[in-house]
Amino acid sequence: MAAHKVICWECGAEVDDMFVNLCPRCGGLLTVKMDLTKVQEMKPQDLRKEPLGVWRYAPFMPVDPAHKVSILEGGTPLYPVKALSETIGVKEAYVKFEGLNPTGSFKDRGMTMGVSHAKELGAKVVGCASTGNTSASLAAYASKAGIKCAVFLPSGKVAMGKLAQALFFGAKVLSIDGNFDDALALARKMADERKLYLLNSINPYRPEGQKSVLFEIMDQLDYNIPDRIILPVGNAANIWAVYKALQELKEVGWIDKVPMLTGIQAEGSAPIAKAFAAKRHDFDAELNPETIATAIRIGNPVSGKKALHAIYDTRGFATTVTDAEIIAAQSMLGKKEGVCVEPASAASVAGLKKLRDEGVIDRDERVVCICTGNGLKDPDTIINNSPAPIPCANSVAAVEDILARD
Repeated sequence: MAAHKVICWECGAEVDDMFVNLCPRCGGLLTVKMDLTKVQEMKPQDLRKEPLGVWRYAPFMPVDPAHKVSILEGGTPLYPVKALSETIGVKEAYVKFEGLNPTGSFKDRGMTMGVSHAKELGAKVVGCASTGNTSASLAAYASKAGIKCAVFLPSGKVAMGKLAQALFFGAKVLSIDGNFDDALALARKMADERKLYLLNSINPYRPEGQKSVLFEIMDQLDYNIPDRIILPVGNAANIWAVYKALQELKEVGWIDKVPMLTGIQAEGSAPIAKAFAAKRHDFDAELNPETIATAIRIGNPVSGKKALHAIYDTRGFATTVTDAEIIAAQSMLGKKEGVCVEPASAASVAGLKKLRDEGVIDRDERVVCICTGNGLKDPDTIINNSPAPIPCANSVAAVEDILARD
């Protein structure tokens, strides 16, 4: 474990109270500042003695591995998607498939760190607001740690695959009257009253685990730095975590340039993309976000200002895609590459196609699309956007007739 301190990202004040999620001085967002002095004496190969996964990168993490709560998260594949590259018209594209984490989404990376820190602090109850993936992940890690868990879900706005997981792992699942932002406000009030330890991405330790996705990508590409990394953006902690990891790799001298970070939002839930289009460094919250991509249906992203900073500082980009473009990209991934992602995950691939068509992305770029969750998280969307099963007589001739059709 590297030494670290928690500081305000906005005013720079150091924060000693490990249970607060905003700066007591200015109300700003918090972040973890790592002391990487010891890592500067290391090389990437020194970490490869440990298996690929979040805890391989423990020297970059703020939690003592002796307290780790792990379900072998991370270590997800980086697929070279040649058919997709040819269809879209880009030289070299990869998909980092986070849907193969233990609970089926990238959230496990942050949750192993967050719950491990909660265990260090002696927390008795952990909680989160969630559109689905966060609740599934927290419920699993709280179960592993033996800590009571409460999840606050926006009423009627959660995919069944995700709700099933939270119930299965034994969390107290609370359906809140309102949207995600309403659910988060209640969870934060509980945290402020010290009735639970909040593990939404406003928690500064969550993004520390999420940094590992970038470390893995660099490992898997043998430190051949991609030109661009594209991510879906909902609450915006993931793009910030990737940015933070890049800055830390530069600090220790393992890389000398950074990829352009590109954030993709659904058209019906796009405060970050709209702010970028207006060349702003802050955003206006959206009161009634709506998209088929439930995991990024968030109108007031907690890490939105951090995300905009990450995009601008890496000369990146932000844009929106329609629900129809998301579904088309999801289908393309399945039919051309055999990769089954949930709609929010497909936003990164839809964004790649749109930005290539518009000329923002050059044909010669090496691009990594991060796909954040498994398609089985939201099977209803897949079924509703796929052809119905074909009626078929019980005979070889009938099957042959169907297979011969275009």
